[in-house]
Amino acid sequence: MTKKESFLVNRLKSIGFAFKGAYILIKTEASIKIQFVIAVFVTVTGFYFQISNTEWLVQFLAIGLVMTAEGINTAIEEIADFIHPEHHKKIGLIKDVAAGAVFIASMFAIIIGLIIYIPKVF
Repeated sequence: MTKKESFLVNRLKSIGFAFKGAYILIKTEASIKIQFVIAVFVTVTGFYFQISNTEWLVQFLAIGLVMTAEGINTAIEEIADFIHPEHHKKIGLIKDVAAGAVFIASMFAIIIGLIIYIPKVF
């Protein structure tokens, strides 16, 4: 009989796996690298324009939403390619829908950015 690990040990291991996944995502995915650069840019811009606490919250939620959607999209694409490596119409549809979710999140993030920064620039 093996000894069951404690809840805390299991949570710490899960956090380790999550950090590993985020690192792999940022290191290997071109889209997330671009989004990360944009996130750094708008963060610096937020300091420059001294955006409000509410604007910071909304901006970080938008950044988090886009990067999370991209991570889920990548996971879906990896699973789809693993299950069916050769081109398949249904797999293509699944991958397009996942990419579409990232697109929608990105468009709303751009709108949020415009709402925050247009009044400050003009």
